[in-house]
Amino acid sequence: MAKSVTTVVNVLESYRGRDRMIRTLCYGCQLLGGAITQKYGEKQQCGMSLLIVASQLSHCRTVLRLFDDLSMLAYSLQYGLGKKEKDCLIRWISVLGNIFDQLYYPCEHMAWAADAGVIHIKSDKWWTASTALWGLSLMVGVIRSLRTLLKLRRSKGKHSRGDRPKSRGEIKFQMRSELLCIVGCLSDLVNAIHWMPPGFLWGGCSPTWLVGLMGTISSVIGIYQTAVGGSSAGV
Repeated sequence: MAKSVTTVVNVLESYRGRDRMIRTLCYGCQLLGGAITQKYGEKQQCGMSLLIVASQLSHCRTVLRLFDDLSMLAYSLQYGLGKKEKDCLIRWISVLGNIFDQLYYPCEHMAWAADAGVIHIKSDKWWTASTALWGLSLMVGVIRSLRTLLKLRRSKGKHSRGDRPKSRGEIKFQMRSELLCIVGCLSDLVNAIHWMPPGFLWGGCSPTWLVGLMGTISSVIGIYQTAVGGSSAGV
C-alpha cells in the first residue's frame, strides 16, 4: 500500500505525470458520465455532473499546453535529424513526428484563443488542423513502435559491434513497452478521428462513453509508462 502511494506521489510530482493523472480523471469521468446518461438520459444529474467535470479537466489541460511549445521545440532541436539513430526509417519517422507535434501546439493555441474571444476568428478550422496533426503524430508513433518491435524480434540476443548485448529481460521489457505504446496510440487515434469533421470516416459518430473508454485506456497506459520510465504518447 505504501509503495503504491509513493508511486502515485512520484507521478504527481512531475508535470508529465500530473498531466497523465488529470487526463485519466478526465476520460474516466467522460466514460462514466457517458454510460450513465446513455442509460438513464441527460436528466440524470450524476451523469451530467461527471461530464461537466470532464469538460473542465479537458479545458485545464488545454490551458496548460499553452506553455508546452518551448519544451517541444527544445526536444525537437535536441533530436535534430536523428543522426544518433542507427535505423534510417526510425530516424525520419521520428523527425516527421516531431514536426507534427511542433505544429500541433500553435494550431491548438489559435483554436483556444478564438473560442476564448482573444482573437476574432472562427476556431473550427484550427481545431480540425490540430486534431489532424495529432492523428498524424499518433500514426507515426504506431509505425515507429512497429519498426522497433520488428528490430527487437530480429535481435534476440544479437548486438552491434561495440554495443552491450541486451538481456532477454531487457528485450522483453522493451517489447512490452512498444506494444503498450501501440495500443495507446491506436486508442487515441479512434478519438482523433471521431473529433474530425463529420463525413471523415467515423468523425462525430462515437458515443461519449466510447470516447471516454478509448481515452482512459491510453491514459492508464501513459501513467504506467511514466511510472516505469517507458515511452508513451498521447495529447
